[in-house]
Amino acid sequence: MKPKSIRAASALLAGITLAFAPMAAMAAVSEAEAAKLGKELTPVGAERAGNKDGTIPAWAPEAKRGAPKGEYPNNAKIDGEKPLYSITAANMAQYADKLTEGHKELLKRYPASYKLNVYPSHRFANFPQKVLDETVKNATRAKLDGVDNASGALIGFPFPIPKTGAEPVWNHRVKFRGSDIRRFNNQMIVQPDGRFALTKIVEDVTFSYANIESPNAPELKPGADFLRYLSETLSPPRIAGTTILVHEKAGFGPEGRAAWLYAPALKRIRRAPAVCCDNPYEGTDGHQFYDQVDMYNGVLERFTWKLLGKREIYIPYNSNKIAGPSVKYADMARPNHMNVDLPRYELHRVWVVEAENKPELRHTFKQRRLYIDEDTWNVVAIDNYDQQGKLMQFQEGHLVTYYNILSHTTQPEVIYHLNSGRYFITAMTNEDQPYDTTVSYPGTFFDANNVQSRASK
Repeated sequence: MKPKSIRAASALLAGITLAFAPMAAMAAVSEAEAAKLGKELTPVGAERAGNKDGTIPAWAPEAKRGAPKGEYPNNAKIDGEKPLYSITAANMAQYADKLTEGHKELLKRYPASYKLNVYPSHRFANFPQKVLDETVKNATRAKLDGVDNASGALIGFPFPIPKTGAEPVWNHRVKFRGSDIRRFNNQMIVQPDGRFALTKIVEDVTFSYANIESPNAPELKPGADFLRYLSETLSPPRIAGTTILVHEKAGFGPEGRAAWLYAPALKRIRRAPAVCCDNPYEGTDGHQFYDQVDMYNGVLERFTWKLLGKREIYIPYNSNKIAGPSVKYADMARPNHMNVDLPRYELHRVWVVEAENKPELRHTFKQRRLYIDEDTWNVVAIDNYDQQGKLMQFQEGHLVTYYNILSHTTQPEVIYHLNSGRYFITAMTNEDQPYDTTVSYPGTFFDANNVQSRASK
């Protein structure tokens, strides 16, 4: 029998080991498990088969098509479809197990006007072959140290068979989006009576990770850029010229993001550590935090992340109509919520991830529940709870496919502010131009000194 002091030391050591276990690097999945990719699982980790009820079909990927510039999301096979049924406050109990908490709340608050029009489900998602091939390899070589230090992955999704809550979020953060891209990111704050104010932004982005055009696409690792981002506000005049530059990396705190802000009034660019987390994005009047851009982005360190598993959920999907030029911004804005006749909802399987705020790294949200599409790894909805545990905001992203590059994104994205009755719509291109993937940026385009020089001319 061990002496008391030795037993105590052993217990202490075990406690220390357990306490630091979450910080250890998570090993890649086994070869046997990875062998499922491309067989019963798609190459990016979704279930290939449909569901037992036949309400979710089998995966049926579509090929690349269309010009690299000037293409709005479209699919002639489905764009003329009519809704199968609508979910309303009157029948929501029938569908409650397949609804986000945010959708339930909107149905309860606005029973006379809010509804979800449900369409047939389609699973056309596909990616370039290089992305598919490298994703399969990543399953056994990618690792995650803690929640922010991802490493070992190349080009594809790093964690196609996730084991922790942070891994699906990393898949979302580094998803394939082409090489270089310019897009309009128009936004509006909609008041409870339906009046809105519009902000116009143009964004330039270069993707180093998941770049199939580069002969030397870098490994995902701490300290290495995986994208560089530049946004310029075009209007309204009071904030026109405001420019934000971001170098996005894996890593903790400032190591995970380097950011700069150019303010026209000061005529200089300066480092901006506040371009992070729950600080309000410039020009949104507090209606969007920096970590709500692209539904979720940036460091994960302020939360603990738990993988709750998969669920079948009604989510905005194949939303070509609402992302296209036939719908104007004024068509979207209605009192209390977006025009319910525009979105298209489908039943799909999603990964559900719960994020709990760490007390020592306080955030406006005590808890977030993220819903992540299994076929594209896009975050498509988030329930956000305040520090008292009350549902404070609901985010939903309307998923579309750009077949011209085989990429998937949410367009538009909506943030419902349940405490004020206002809502915020972002990522709108309808009245400008669709994404341009023909742009090419010189290596110095995203350097702070060059941004300063161009902005101050």
